[in-house]
Amino acid sequence: MTIGFEMAGVVVGVYFLKPLTTLSILLIAVIALRPPSVRYKWMLIFGLTFSLLGDVILMLPFDLFIFGLLAFLVANFFYIIAFISVGGFYKPVKTTIPFLFYGLILLVYMWSTLGDMRFPALIYTLVILTMSWQAYGQWKQTGERRALLAFIGSLLFIASDSALAINRFANPIELAPLIVLGTYYPAQWLISLSAGSDHP
Repeated sequence: MTIGFEMAGVVVGVYFLKPLTTLSILLIAVIALRPPSVRYKWMLIFGLTFSLLGDVILMLPFDLFIFGLLAFLVANFFYIIAFISVGGFYKPVKTTIPFLFYGLILLVYMWSTLGDMRFPALIYTLVILTMSWQAYGQWKQTGERRALLAFIGSLLFIASDSALAINRFANPIELAPLIVLGTYYPAQWLISLSAGSDHP
């Protein structure tokens, strides 16, 4: 319904349901039982809280994109801390290649149209790719289903932010709200689910 309101331009519906959807996902992490660690759970809660803040900022009728970007940047830092709190910082350099290759392709594609946003885009890209890399590392080190959910969620997060950036800075995307939100909410949902244990 949130996506439908966004695509139809129903502002009142978007203002109500967009933050409510993220808040509902946040509550999944809050009530999660037997997390891998207390720190992991709280880092996800903080990350989802800053994501909620970013959602609110970006839906306001003002050009506050840089502040929304900052909120999501902080959210990604919290996710990184969460993922490395379980198995430590994942170090195999060769595993960074797919992430860096994707980030390079994306930035090269948008570089000429980013203007003053080049440096913020570069920093944000590096941070979100690191987040996904460490989500992958958590999964490889633990083999847990909940860690796999976090990794899949991180990939969907990258897909959502990529579509958002391309639509804003490079080329308008048909059905952009469907693509952006249709990957964003599952991303946050899967990351939130990773706060719970694999074991009953």
